[in-house]
Amino acid sequence: MHVGKRVRLRRTLLGVSQEQLGVELNITFQQVHKYERGANRISASRLWDISQILDVPISYFFDDISENTMRSSSRWLSRSDAIDTMTRQPLKDQMARRETLELARAYYTIEKLVVRKRVAEMVKSIATTLAGE
Repeated sequence: MHVGKRVRLRRTLLGVSQEQLGVELNITFQQVHKYERGANRISASRLWDISQILDVPISYFFDDISENTMRSSSRWLSRSDAIDTMTRQPLKDQMARRETLELARAYYTIEKLVVRKRVAEMVKSIATTLAGE
């Protein structure tokens, strides 16, 4: 399920539809939907193809994996960075939130690099200011 969510995240960030990804993979959009929901497993060769189409390394699909997901694997190894060391709670994947996706997509529609950098600096400044309240 985690890998499927990461496929959906990257596909959405790029503005690629399930149908478009399916055409590139020579499968139906329904199959892409099943991959993203975790209803069907994605083979290693299919994951390689998806990584090439979505222009990310294979490791991208395993980034930010939760400790619960890791523990459900028969080959689970402890990862200290999967837990917030302050709260001892599993880290939440904020990158999968619709708000984050919409913000990232809007950000990358800004064609001028200088303007994009200024927007990023402004957001960081606001976040820093609010964190200090």
